[in-house]
Amino acid sequence: MRTIRVLVANRPRLMRELIMAIISDQPDIEIVGEVHEEAGIEMAVERARPDFLIIALEEPDRLPLVCQTTLRRHPDMRVIAVAPNRDNLMFYTATLRIHADQLEASEASVLSALRSESQPLGRVQ
Repeated sequence: MRTIRVLVANRPRLMRELIMAIISDQPDIEIVGEVHEEAGIEMAVERARPDFLIIALEEPDRLPLVCQTTLRRHPDMRVIAVAPNRDNLMFYTATLRIHADQLEASEASVLSALRSESQPLGRVQ
């Protein structure tokens, strides 16, 4: 059985302790660290390499900045954001979208694709 590694970084102490109490009873989940301040999250993620990061969700309609920066550096990690004052829980993952276009087999198509920022020119119709 694979162990799921979790780093808990909720700022309200009571919320952090509640989450850790829920997780600690699970045999397949290991708490690999606890962060009290948002400023320490990135260093803790680097050190612990968790599968999941659990953070506080300040604004339910907005992706937390720490989530954006952390997922860019660690795209395999997932983030659960918990709003301490509301019934709100968000699950964030990073995905890589791959887009494919068939190009005309020509020097111009290769050069066009290299220079293009979005859609390559010279597609085969």
